[in-house]
Amino acid sequence: MSTDTQKAGTPAGDDDIEISLYAARQKIYPRSVSGLFSKWRWGLVWLTQLVFYGLPWLEWNSRQAVLFDLEARRFYIFHFVLYPQDFIYLTGLLVISALALFLFTAVAGRLWCGYACPQTVYTEIYLWIERQVEGDRSARMRLDQSALSLQKFGKKWLKHALWVAFGLWTGFTFVGYFTPIHELGAAVIQWDLGPWQSFWIFFYGFATYGNAGFLREQVCKYMCPYARFQSAMFDKDTMIVTYDQARGEPRGPRSRKADPKALGLGACVDCTLCVQVCPTGIDIRNGLQYECIGCGACIDVCDEVMDKVGYPRGLIRYSTQHGVAQGWTAAQMIRRVFRPRVLVYSGILLAITVAVFVSLWLRTPLKVDVIRDRGALARMVEMGRIENVYRLQIMNATESEQAYTLAVTGLPGIEIVSDTIVNVMPTEVRSVAVTVQVPPNAASPGSHPIVFDIESGQDASIRVSEKSVFIVPR
Repeated sequence: MSTDTQKAGTPAGDDDIEISLYAARQKIYPRSVSGLFSKWRWGLVWLTQLVFYGLPWLEWNSRQAVLFDLEARRFYIFHFVLYPQDFIYLTGLLVISALALFLFTAVAGRLWCGYACPQTVYTEIYLWIERQVEGDRSARMRLDQSALSLQKFGKKWLKHALWVAFGLWTGFTFVGYFTPIHELGAAVIQWDLGPWQSFWIFFYGFATYGNAGFLREQVCKYMCPYARFQSAMFDKDTMIVTYDQARGEPRGPRSRKADPKALGLGACVDCTLCVQVCPTGIDIRNGLQYECIGCGACIDVCDEVMDKVGYPRGLIRYSTQHGVAQGWTAAQMIRRVFRPRVLVYSGILLAITVAVFVSLWLRTPLKVDVIRDRGALARMVEMGRIENVYRLQIMNATESEQAYTLAVTGLPGIEIVSDTIVNVMPTEVRSVAVTVQVPPNAASPGSHPIVFDIESGQDASIRVSEKSVFIVPR
């Protein structure tokens, strides 16, 4: 693209400069690192994946403990059986998750990104597979720069085969939350998968393969919106990964026995290991950057270097901008955690969490919808009695058979003349026709409110009341 506007047919001059609007991606080869934060990160990898891969295989009351059965429109979560009408609880869970993210970010930056985000977790797993097959950072760089050979082809083929297998297993597990996983496993073995199961296994599997194997830091830097709006939740008392510039600068190499003060140098030996271990390829010494996911890898490797050269640890550390600028101690920074923003987030989060879980625990495992049967109009029957017909949709949200007793109130002498006991199987939704009559002259012509009471014969605490209207013809 020329810096000057060219007229049609006018050749570009020799002094014109071409500017590329897109920079080619430079592949990042993160160096392996060990240390406190690396152990925390791998601990979260194990914890999250044991939950994700293990939960579908867990049995509860002779069925899958966690199953979102979309076909039957029932959602099983351990003790609870939820229906689409319970969508409010999903909304509450999303609100709790959002507020928790705001709270953790205000207190300690991108903890979610650095330790528990699926992109981070699966990138760690895929990097581990890559290291096992291709070797450490320098070996991987040499392999990529070398000409194609049988050895290179074999290593690349094995790595991608393992990546694809792991991705497909991830897709299989994901679909296992929506289709009983034992049935899904049998269908895979028999090559009898349905179209939507096949689609989602391959879609989710290759999304994992592509994101964790190829895109990696590109997802965090360019695709994830959290990297863009995190600054709205940060302040100068937020705990973040920081480089102590006053202590580290000016940086430069030196021998272990050299006196840095005599050389006019700071504590940073300019080894660039903090850059080499960074999964997003940034230099933390350039200050806070939106690409930093707060994983602490640079802290671990810098502490190792400080130990080797005999300097105190903490050149790169978790701190706050106020803490670094004013030389605060850890106790002073911890006291600043309890500031108004954090207290407001904590109070709202606690209130909503308690409300959602108390509501869920006290929830009545019975739902009833009452609809007047429009196909059967209000009519006069024998002995002048007035009759209306209703359709009751009864949802048994327990995992045991229930015998429900039906009653109606609201008008003098009103009664149900059809069956008053309805048996509903576990987690079944049953629709029944209910005939209601009132004596002659019990009410004036028009619409009158009535109430249906439905109670379980096995547990008196399982009871609901639903309003409707009784029509008396003119």
